[in-house]
Amino acid sequence: MKAHKLLLLLIGLSIMGCSDLEEEPVGLLSPEGFFQTPDDIQVAVNASLTHAINEEVWGRKLSVALMLRSDMVNLNSTQTRRVEMNMHTITGDNEMVFDPWTRMYLGIAAANNAIAGAEQVAVDDAVKNPVTAQAYFARAFYYFHLVRLFGDVPYIDEPISDLSEIATASNVNNTPEAEVYEKIISDLEFAEQWLTNTSTLQRGTPSIAAAKSYLALVYLTMAGDTSGSPYFQMAYDKAKEVITNKGTYQIDLDPDFQTLFNAEKIDGSPEPIFVLDYNNNEAPDNAYDQIAPMTGIRGDDDGGNGGWSVATPTIAVYNSFDPDDYRRRVSFQTEALIAGETVDFTEFTTSGHEHAVNAPYIAKYLRFPGAFARGNKRATSHNYSMMRYAEVLLIAAEAGVEIGAADAIDFLNEVRGRARNGGESTNGGYVTETIAPSAVPADLVSITVADVIEERRIELAFECKRWYDIKRRQLGDQVFGASGYEGAKPDWNASVDYDTPIPQDEIDRNPNLGN
Repeated sequence: MKAHKLLLLLIGLSIMGCSDLEEEPVGLLSPEGFFQTPDDIQVAVNASLTHAINEEVWGRKLSVALMLRSDMVNLNSTQTRRVEMNMHTITGDNEMVFDPWTRMYLGIAAANNAIAGAEQVAVDDAVKNPVTAQAYFARAFYYFHLVRLFGDVPYIDEPISDLSEIATASNVNNTPEAEVYEKIISDLEFAEQWLTNTSTLQRGTPSIAAAKSYLALVYLTMAGDTSGSPYFQMAYDKAKEVITNKGTYQIDLDPDFQTLFNAEKIDGSPEPIFVLDYNNNEAPDNAYDQIAPMTGIRGDDDGGNGGWSVATPTIAVYNSFDPDDYRRRVSFQTEALIAGETVDFTEFTTSGHEHAVNAPYIAKYLRFPGAFARGNKRATSHNYSMMRYAEVLLIAAEAGVEIGAADAIDFLNEVRGRARNGGESTNGGYVTETIAPSAVPADLVSITVADVIEERRIELAFECKRWYDIKRRQLGDQVFGASGYEGAKPDWNASVDYDTPIPQDEIDRNPNLGN
């Protein structure tokens, strides 16, 4: 593999305006002589991060797969690829496995190009390394998803000219999971050293707070469910660094939980730490999101041509939220106007559409998508928070409980306290109402690990975090049993189903990957 071949090729995007990724193909870049300035490194970084906003990753396939694999989102579809995700019968031929795998390796390849290309840029490290560090962060971001999904994966850290080289090269093997994690940590430590602080309007650009926050989550993930693991202390310490320096990093809890899911307001929120920022653009190569229609209501007369009713919670999930907790109102859509009639999905009234589900819907992406470029609320203006300050508090709380830190309960109660604020929300998407503060959820007076995991389930509901929590805490037998929110998943097998199968096409080309 030659060190200067470039795979920026499929999509290269530029950062325009705030943190929105502006879909603007840069074409094929010459293998030699392209990298001359830090701006050239930035182009390669933008190309890398753009792969994450593609339909094959966060635009739909990976994000929806993570939802379906959890115990919080059920399936209203007979498409085999989705059924496999929902029922944990996943095969290596599933496009919801293959497409994210391929797309994330394209993102990694572009990050590798940026890192290698930076060596050609003849300026001081103090000038170019803050840009190059974004590429290290992007590479860690993709590998962190891959290792949590698949376990052992090929670790590629140098440029390649063709992704097929990964699958066909005889010297390419799966890298052990523990080694992949160590490489992720190394990348994030470089990012932590060189990234800069960003303003509220630049959350799509990796920052020092993003690197520290991800390091905390990586350590928490590595600790798993092992009491006494030293990684809990490391997770706690790193999360505390973010919390202690929140003023410097310009981050904090947003006073109104709804703002985090309002595309027209989130740019001004202090809470997001790292986002995938969409921009109301019907981009080439499906580089736009389709989560709103996937979770949206069939036949809804809200001006967006309705949704598809594919990924929907069960009534048991809805009922698991305290009715007086403001987060239930923000997280669920219980009413819609269909054929001129208001439908209440908590009472199982007639939906008006044969494919609609008589149960509450996910509202976080359906309700306030901002401007959108395609029907069914596709190509929205959403900022999807990959990491936000509330999660950092909950990382510190969970790790803190494990190490006996006295302030662990304070971090959890801070998150609950924000929920008591109320704010501006709506139930049916038509009239925004001011919801008064309440006494729910009350502060806890003692705390367990289970309390923190439950708080994560409520606070981060439908944000594609739950499956990873189930895996790292080995909760599958519990949550997929008969008492689970979706009922028994009869095909669930803890001995094999925590890991996603590597795409069969990749194994066919290189049997090493099947070992």
